[in-house]
Amino acid sequence: MTMEVDILELSDRSAKFVLSRVSTAFANGIRRAMVADVPTLAIEYVNLYDNTSILYDEQLALRLSLIPLVTDIETYRPQAECDCEGVGCPACEVSLTLSAEGPGIVHSSDLISADPKIQPADPNVPIVELKKGQKLVLEAIAHMGYGRDSARWQAGVACGYKNVPIITIENCDACGHCAAECPKGIIMVEEAGAKIAADDVIKCSLCRLCEKVCDINAIKVDYDEKAFVFTMESDGSYTAKDLVLNAANVVKGKVEGLITILDQL
Repeated sequence: MTMEVDILELSDRSAKFVLSRVSTAFANGIRRAMVADVPTLAIEYVNLYDNTSILYDEQLALRLSLIPLVTDIETYRPQAECDCEGVGCPACEVSLTLSAEGPGIVHSSDLISADPKIQPADPNVPIVELKKGQKLVLEAIAHMGYGRDSARWQAGVACGYKNVPIITIENCDACGHCAAECPKGIIMVEEAGAKIAADDVIKCSLCRLCEKVCDINAIKVDYDEKAFVFTMESDGSYTAKDLVLNAANVVKGKVEGLITILDQL
């Protein structure tokens, strides 16, 4: 059985799609991979040469580490998996410099990357406000890493899924109680009884409040065990499309690795 993907919404940073003909374990594997297993570039070390701002060095380093960087997964690899064995080389790290003097607010766009392809995903992230005479001069070193090790490498945010709802309505007396109780407002009451438009069924949160309030058991709420509605957002390190595809490749790679191990037993 071949899985199916139906895209409902797609933009650079977010996506909503239906993944069908898969198990719950597979769906959760995709979700976990987007959050924890797709390698991402993030600032890990900061060399501060001059800091007369109001923030301590540690506070600045933390803010810098949480600025999402556009990542090129084809060029860079996690430092632990690099041939340099963690020493640091152009294949696993990128240098970004910053030199600013007040008055003014220092933004992520003020970071100058040694690799033009690696830039802050959002140029308007405020780092610190410098007063007149205050300076900030630093070099930041970004490494590839995994979200499972630190939030700085977590490319996927707000990644979640739910089963596709299945709602059946039979012998409805059009009392309207279910429509009044539905928090999503997707139930319409007509003379023939309550109904839900096909496009609105997917909006159901599976709360079953409509089912509980119906005195004649005319409405039943269930779900498809093999179909899931995914909603996800990217922090900008990858486009939403690339993040999902990379997550799928991660799951595929783990399965192939497991098969190889089992073949050797």
